[in-house]
Amino acid sequence: QVQLVESGGGLMQPGGSLKLSCAASENIFNFGYMAWYRQGPGKQRELVASMASSTRTNYRTNYAEFVKGRFTISTDNAKNMVYLQMNSLLPEDTAVYYCQVVSTSGNYWGQGTQVTVSS
Repeated sequence: QVQLVESGGGLMQPGGSLKLSCAASENIFNFGYMAWYRQGPGKQRELVASMASSTRTNYRTNYAEFVKGRFTISTDNAKNMVYLQMNSLLPEDTAVYYCQVVSTSGNYWGQGTQVTVSS
């Protein structure tokens, strides 16, 4: 059972930046897929960014069109962390952001962290 804990959300003005963190309870080399999703008010959960690999060494990153050039997904293998750097935030980025990983034991989600972009 993998535990994921997100942090780093909060209130930010449009144009600002936030960095979300996802702490995993085990080595992220166990994960073939890591991603950030979000769910805005009254909306369905949607993919924001992902990293996928079958070799656990070279990951392919993928971004939703609405965050390309603004958000970056990354990892710190030594700390078992997955990050989402969010720049040039827009009011429509307001949502609860969730970390997801897939390992051989299953598909796991964190509890989410609220991001609110408002002036």
